[in-house]
Amino acid sequence: MILFKNADVYAPKHLGRRDVLVCGGRIEAVGETLEGGTGCRIIDASGKKLAPGLIDRHVHVTGGGGEGSFHTRTPQIQLSSIIKAGITAVVGLLGTDDMSRTIEDLIAKIKGLKEEGISAYALCGAYGVPSPTITGSIKKDIAFIDEILGLKLALSDHRAPNISTDELIRLASDVRTAGMISGKCGCLVLHMGDGKKKLTPVFEALEETDLPVKIFQPTHINRNYDLFLDGIRLVKMGGTIDLTCEEFPQGQIEGIQDPMIGLLEEARRAGADMERITLSSDGQGSWSDYDEYGNLVKMGVTDVGNMYAQLRSLVINGGMEFEKALPFFTSNPAKVLELAPKKGCICAGSDADLLLMEEDLTLDTVMAGGRMMMEGKKLLVKGTYES
Repeated sequence: MILFKNADVYAPKHLGRRDVLVCGGRIEAVGETLEGGTGCRIIDASGKKLAPGLIDRHVHVTGGGGEGSFHTRTPQIQLSSIIKAGITAVVGLLGTDDMSRTIEDLIAKIKGLKEEGISAYALCGAYGVPSPTITGSIKKDIAFIDEILGLKLALSDHRAPNISTDELIRLASDVRTAGMISGKCGCLVLHMGDGKKKLTPVFEALEETDLPVKIFQPTHINRNYDLFLDGIRLVKMGGTIDLTCEEFPQGQIEGIQDPMIGLLEEARRAGADMERITLSSDGQGSWSDYDEYGNLVKMGVTDVGNMYAQLRSLVINGGMEFEKALPFFTSNPAKVLELAPKKGCICAGSDADLLLMEEDLTLDTVMAGGRMMMEGKKLLVKGTYES
């Protein structure tokens, strides 16, 4: 048992000073004057914030990239990178490359991360169709493979399969049915590119069918402003959008001009339900720039640490209240992925995925499933083959 005493608790709602008791990998109780009992370790959290662990719903855990030929394939993510970013749950997926990258390898990596101590989920599919699966069926992958929550597909991108609206409807129907049967969210995560159609195929599918809007969950929605406006429209219909965290120079947060702040405020002013908006890192994927003729001119690897950096920037640079910034990284993804209240909050019965932070939001301690992964800013747990 571990008892955090006198922490300033954000659940993510601000509860003020509370004690939080952890036992058996779960939060046993949250209260003002809790007692731990014999054998309980007491951690004095006075002067520190206690928050749920971050949920990164878009991580290329087996690596991504490859658009600049084989030498541009990005490496697999390491557990230490995830922990140092304050992330206690990830959703792994494939990207452009569904030829040298496989779903089997993805699921093996997800299972490995679970064995190393964090919560990990996955999506079948990739950019193209037919969608790569393990069982040969999208529906069976979602229904029978515990880690798989839904399907990934690319739209409005020069690397997308350019499927018809009818094909999109069929895929969404499969995801919907499999999610219902398996008790999962059954989400269709849509990688969005710069294409001129933007979210038009999604709006057409919703117009022509009775599919619930919650199935369609486009990501990279802040790729350009017109796409973002389509995203606000989807949210106001009851849908979900995911914004990709900005890149931050190593160790530099304060004073950076952060466009994410303006986008979130615009969504709020437009009347969007802010609980339907999530932020993710696109960690270990590649970012790439193309010229007007479609030629690759520049690429790099996205840092999973952008999640925590983005959270700090919203508060430090944007002046956003911590209580309002935190849900985009915790309770919102937990709700739209239907992992709440097990994930994304601090309450009795929830998983003990916790972050202890200094007042300036410097990360001090990371707990995943009740296990200390980092404490006093010192990494305690590394991946199996990390030195």
